[in-house]
Amino acid sequence: MSSENKTTTSSLASVEARCVRLNAKAATPAEVAPVVERHVLSRGADQVLIEIKAAAVNPSDIKAATGLMPYAVFPRTSGRDYAGVVIDGPPGMIGREVFGSSGDLGIRRDGTHATHLAVEADAVVDKPKNLSWAEAAGLGVPFVTAIEGFRRAGMPEKQETVLVFGVTGKVGQAAVQIASWRGARVIGVARKHEAYPGHANGPVEMIDSSTTEVAARVRELTGGKGANIVFNTVGDPYFQAAHKSLALRGRQILIAAIDRIVQFDILEFYRGQHTYVGIDSLALSSVASGAVLRELVPGFLSGHLRPFAIKPGAIYPLEDARSAFIAVAGSSHDRIILRP
Repeated sequence: MSSENKTTTSSLASVEARCVRLNAKAATPAEVAPVVERHVLSRGADQVLIEIKAAAVNPSDIKAATGLMPYAVFPRTSGRDYAGVVIDGPPGMIGREVFGSSGDLGIRRDGTHATHLAVEADAVVDKPKNLSWAEAAGLGVPFVTAIEGFRRAGMPEKQETVLVFGVTGKVGQAAVQIASWRGARVIGVARKHEAYPGHANGPVEMIDSSTTEVAARVRELTGGKGANIVFNTVGDPYFQAAHKSLALRGRQILIAAIDRIVQFDILEFYRGQHTYVGIDSLALSSVASGAVLRELVPGFLSGHLRPFAIKPGAIYPLEDARSAFIAVAGSSHDRIILRP
């Protein structure tokens, strides 16, 4: 970094960064109007300064921009996921290639859609050498959500069946990768007839929910037992099917909702000795998110876990952040990346 961009004050570095700024709440995704501004970033005593190489755009970025997260602050720099190089911090950290994610970056404080980021030193995770910048930046929110769901519900075991609703989405695919890495049997549910599109460490049996009664098919596939873990990435549209698919002492993981209120059969719940686990990745700090991701690095190094494919057309410059936001708001199947 050139001397004109870097100054030192009380041994703490600062840098002038180009940042994607959201200056006011938008009424709809189509009205989100990010602008690129220059801001001076300074790192705190417990932080590192990172030169961002790539940053992902998540659906939560759009939700925060349109007021669906009342605690989101304005103005702010958006973005939760990142990959880059440490350019200032403790001597042993300078030059390290790192990645990470956060529940507060880009929502409650300035985030990753920028040329630089100041973040806690304990939050960064060494980037697996076999991943590109864009691939590493694309891991964050989906894999944090998936592994935190399993950590809270109990990690899948070899003798268990894991049922994933919304299996073609990014969190669904991350859940499949982790469950199959653990040796569990995996069944996926999609809204139409389609093959599982991602990586897995074993077969993924697919159910088309538009033509098949899901719970009955799950019982058929499991000899009447049902699924030990149901990872429901969609929420209320699949709540009843997920509930009826649970095995004795089964666990349902919930991460999303369209309508908040669902019918709930308490009798079936307690007689089935079921457990429901709610996961909100926005509640995880940068440091907590880093700790979760750090557990997954060996899987990426071994090839049991793989990054999402990043298409060249899904990579946008900071100056075209609005197009990236619109692509995510339009439910693009691609992992959308901003590259400074």
